[in-house]
Amino acid sequence: MKTILDVKNLCKSFGETQVLHNINFKVNEGEFVAIMGQSGSGKSTMLYNISGMDRPTSGNVLLSGEDISKVDEERLSSIRLNRMGFIFQHSYLLKNLSIRDNIVLPGFKSGKYSREKVSENAESIMKKTGIISVADHDIKKVSGGQLQRAAICRALINKPDILFGDEPTGSLNSSTTKEVMDNINDINIEGTTVIIVTHDAKVAARASRVIFIMDGSINDELELGKYNGNKDNSFRDKKLTQWLDKQGF
Repeated sequence: MKTILDVKNLCKSFGETQVLHNINFKVNEGEFVAIMGQSGSGKSTMLYNISGMDRPTSGNVLLSGEDISKVDEERLSSIRLNRMGFIFQHSYLLKNLSIRDNIVLPGFKSGKYSREKVSENAESIMKKTGIISVADHDIKKVSGGQLQRAAICRALINKPDILFGDEPTGSLNSSTTKEVMDNINDINIEGTTVIIVTHDAKVAARASRVIFIMDGSINDELELGKYNGNKDNSFRDKKLTQWLDKQGF
């Protein structure tokens, strides 16, 4: 399979404190990778540095062969807008805009597609994620799960190559988490590469591979294979739980 993300000897320091130590891994196109670790292990810092939201102190981050750790700010901004999507623990939608307007805004800003095409894309994504009925609602008048699905739609509006998530279900209850993760798995099945940070083993069990971070270094990795709906949940959960126990999680 073709490599979409290649991280080489990535290090990150804040002042005299080194947080990441020589991180090396690759992600293939269409893969779903979950990053886990104890609080303070460096997993979110790693996500921010491999996604261009922050700059590594040293090392290289290659997105389809282009070293995004070395490009200028204008180029990096364009890559984030057009080739990447981001979901966070909180939706961070603009309060003065409707659900629909929040979703189309990055598409209009990008110019990658015509405004008509952006609107068509938004309509299609909202239908797939089950929020078309609240498309024109104020963001204060929808549920937390609907807000998070709107954030997913916004992240996908420019049809990115790779979707990054930092605890995307961290503020949701178990039933809503399942709904959101079903959406993310569907996106992955359709071909979008997904990389998320999570503390939730049930969320990580949806990934094809889990990377465990300890004290700023990759401690181990677990291959789970492609998620196959509800058929193999118990097996995957058990395999991941046993492995996490060995990591001291």
